[in-house]
Amino acid sequence: MRDRVEASSGLVLRRWMLGDAESVMAAFADPLMREQNSEPIDSVQTAERWITDRNDQWAEDSAFSFAVVDGGDAVLGHVSVGAVNRRHSTGWVSYWTTATARGQGVASRACRTVAHWAFREAGLFRLELGHRVNNPGSCRVAQAAGFAVEGQQRQKLEYDGIRYDVEIHARLATDPEP
Repeated sequence: MRDRVEASSGLVLRRWMLGDAESVMAAFADPLMREQNSEPIDSVQTAERWITDRNDQWAEDSAFSFAVVDGGDAVLGHVSVGAVNRRHSTGWVSYWTTATARGQGVASRACRTVAHWAFREAGLFRLELGHRVNNPGSCRVAQAAGFAVEGQQRQKLEYDGIRYDVEIHARLATDPEP
């Protein structure tokens, strides 16, 4: 499977490298990102561990994580297909962008590209993703990437003692390109 994919408008999806640790640390310093990992990413060492974990998952065929970079190799975000189930040919898509890349279509282009990759390269048939219902930006990303709304999971996530509903989207290999 290719571990570097050209996306539209000069974006590239490539495997994470240890040299990206500073970019990962900066991304997780953003208040919107702090709770998106099970442990704080607040040092080069924890960022390197995060990258190593992503690469270990790739080697185990359980998840495929890509840095989303521009033509100059600056990190703009992350997109992955995780929770890969080979029996059912399914995976779970997740994504984030750096503060400076938000609102520019980076996440939706990355999601479209990783979906295409997952169907063609990883042999998956169904991809799912979810977002908190109070995150309309993430919903727009999912829909722009061709993920149809399928339902809602009530009070699935908890942040700071508050429970949030999650909207579920999915895309099939047989769905038309968005």
